[in-house]
Amino acid sequence: MEVQGSVKMIGETQTFGSNGFRKREIVVTTDEQYPQHIMIEFIQDKTDLLNSYQVGQQVKISVNLRGREWVNPQGETKYFNTIQGWRIEALQASASGENMPPVPPADAFEPAGNLNEDEHDDLPF
Repeated sequence: MEVQGSVKMIGETQTFGSNGFRKREIVVTTDEQYPQHIMIEFIQDKTDLLNSYQVGQQVKISVNLRGREWVNPQGETKYFNTIQGWRIEALQASASGENMPPVPPADAFEPAGNLNEDEHDDLPF
């Protein structure tokens, strides 16, 4: 699965326990009629993937949905879901005209010369 949108927030890397488990969260705001703020976590060595991204940047993140069951001390069963990222890539902002080649000024073009309107062309239209 993939999530696309603009980066709203990138958290700091968090380390848990004596085994050094690492987690880092990113929030992406989707570009749709009703935008959603989706929190995605990257774990272990994948936390470093977020180092080169900034708030406001358009991204596409490949994710896996994870679910787990937990029984609390009162014996009640609870279920938790997480969205875990494993790849992120920047999207081009082509819709806004960025990264487009510049348009040359009008005076950069030379008018066609030596046009003789009396000459017949063989174009069918």
